Amino acid sequence: MQCRIIISTLSALLLAMSVVAAAADAPAVKAETLLNASQSWDGTAYEAYPTGRPELTVLRLTIAPNTTLPWHTHPMPNVAYVVSGELLVEKQEGGAKKRLVAGDVLPEVVNTRHRGVSGDAGVVLIVFYAGTKGMQLSQ
Repeated sequence: MQCRIIISTLSALLLAMSVVAAAADAPAVKAETLLNASQSWDGTAYEAYPTGRPELTVLRLTIAPNTTLPWHTHPMPNVAYVVSGELLVEKQEGGAKKRLVAGDVLPEVVNTRHRGVSGDAGVVLIVFYAGTKGMQLSQ
């Protein structure tokens, strides 16, 4: 009986030590590339960043359910990350469309008229713009 207790205790101790060792081996920082793109979602290559003093802007956009945004353009490269919900992005010319859901990343079109349409639950986006000082984010 005493031998079983010792074996059980040793087994528990070894298990605990392996858990601690595994945690010690786990990296403190994990990097995951969400997007690496040299072209927008429609396949158009990015030409260049705007000239002038750089200004980065990050917006959190919350779009109500079943909302159609107006047609618009962006004069600089930008990227949208879908936090929650669903969004249909469409180009005015040619009608190309792309449906996005939570976790998707979209390299936006530049100087091309497009719009977004939110789904039944609405959508929350984080949008990163790489512009210049005083540049409008959309037109």
